[in-house]
Amino acid sequence: MDTQKLVALTFDDGPTNITEKILDILEEKKVLATFFLIGQNIVPEKKATMERELALGCEIANHSYTHSDMSQMDAETIRKEIGDTTALIKEMVNVDPKFFRPPYLAMSDTMFDNIDLPFITGKDSKDWDASTTTQDRINTVLDFVTDGTLVLMHDFFGNEKTVEALPVIIDKLREGGYEFVTASQIFERKGIDPKVPHKAWYNVFE
Repeated sequence: MDTQKLVALTFDDGPTNITEKILDILEEKKVLATFFLIGQNIVPEKKATMERELALGCEIANHSYTHSDMSQMDAETIRKEIGDTTALIKEMVNVDPKFFRPPYLAMSDTMFDNIDLPFITGKDSKDWDASTTTQDRINTVLDFVTDGTLVLMHDFFGNEKTVEALPVIIDKLREGGYEFVTASQIFERKGIDPKVPHKAWYNVFE
């Protein structure tokens, strides 16, 4: 097992205009991250953004097609939500997503039985709440990160406070000895197989 302290930054709900601002920061700071994409947002105009994610060494994952509460869906609808999104990602940038994050972190046995991808919830930065200040976002992430944490943040439209918080989060974690990796890399380097039935990960050790 790799003894280096590792953290995986993950971003939900793109690609949007905010995604490019996040990528600017990641590129400047030479940091990798994982982007959980909504199928409805995968349009031709965002192909360049997705290509840039991959060119920077980042990872693309599946966050459903409509971002609806999938815990209330039947098996066929669940499979369509995942299949349509995976197909769009494959069509756009020729990669197969290796992970899934459930919208609203809502889960059901039917979802686990019909989605053939490891589930990542991540540790919630609360940055989906507009009332959470930039400093609150920084403090929340710095307080909960330990070796192996998958950090849940968002690059949805208009989420400027996360853009403001991100450079500080990166600098502080780096000062604390952390290396930034993708979701795939954090499992690989810690020697953990993410394919565990009916499990959702927020840290590779838990």
